[in-house]
Amino acid sequence: MKPGFNVFSTTTGIIATGLVFGVLAVLLQQTGNPGNMGICVVCFNRDIAGALGLHRAAIVQYLRPEIMGMVLGAFGAALAFGEFKPRGGSAPITRFLLGGIAGIGALVFLGCPWRVILRLAGGDAFALFGLAGLVCGVGIGTVFFRMGFSLGRSQVQSKISGLVLPGIMLSFVALYLLNPQVAGQPQNGVLFYSVKGPGAQHAPFILSIGVGLIVGFLAQRSRFCTMGALRDVLLFKQWHLALGFMAMLCAALLLNLYLGAFKPGFENQPIAQPDNLWNFLGMVTAGLAFALAGGCPGRQLFMAGEGDNDAAVFAVGLIVGTALAHNFGLASSPAGVGPHGMAATLAGLGVCICVGFFNCKRGA
Repeated sequence: MKPGFNVFSTTTGIIATGLVFGVLAVLLQQTGNPGNMGICVVCFNRDIAGALGLHRAAIVQYLRPEIMGMVLGAFGAALAFGEFKPRGGSAPITRFLLGGIAGIGALVFLGCPWRVILRLAGGDAFALFGLAGLVCGVGIGTVFFRMGFSLGRSQVQSKISGLVLPGIMLSFVALYLLNPQVAGQPQNGVLFYSVKGPGAQHAPFILSIGVGLIVGFLAQRSRFCTMGALRDVLLFKQWHLALGFMAMLCAALLLNLYLGAFKPGFENQPIAQPDNLWNFLGMVTAGLAFALAGGCPGRQLFMAGEGDNDAAVFAVGLIVGTALAHNFGLASSPAGVGPHGMAATLAGLGVCICVGFFNCKRGA
């Protein structure tokens, strides 16, 4: 075996990673996480925002251990294989803005790219429109890439700077352990907890953080990214990352079929909104934001674990955006799009187009 060889980055490795992710996501659903939401990076960050009191939507407040585990797992993998390389300084305020817009667009659809996969695997027909929007949004991003889009180069930074987001996630673990959920109580110490709704549905803490650590480790090694998968197919006709995307879908689908959890159609789908135009447009906006920022929300967490502070800024923007979505009536619910969700989606799309155009060589 060659020095530095990474089996997870091979075709077999990316497929195996996708299969593991699909199985673990369904396992989390079967042990308490919401339906078709074994792992949803956007929704789980929204729940974290609620747990910290950044929004007061009582049904979506829980300090999701999966997110902490994903960052810390990627951090551990990066340290173990000499890939922890703190860097940053590439248009941080723009990346923060893109994170916020991505969070709002995804909550109009009700899910991140990973949840698109899991909703499809559960038979949710609404997710077809979300997938189409995601492809369209990333496709718009590839137009900007061909025009020379760039947010600028990152610079090497001090090692301590790369520890900030992993340190924050470790502090969240400590907060959870010091202020655990008390049955039937909406708050314990500084943390808020849902007593009903999606925030009250969660797998056991040890299982959740354990899955997060595994996902973070494998994703860091394999470079798993749903946005990157679509970008590579559209821009370069390369299917390497897409094989991981499809493997995750196949594993979750087959396991749902085996467990009797596959419920095809538009009726009675868990945590889905019925307006397909805005399912599509919400993910167009989110997909374009992911593309311009250089990765889906999961990939941003994994890069942050490697010391990428630009990705960390995007992740913080995502948390803020999801909080704003619930504070200002932008997020959808099973009843439909929030009262200001449509305007926010279109405004976010317009901002992303401006970011794309004015950061292109031809648009400067």
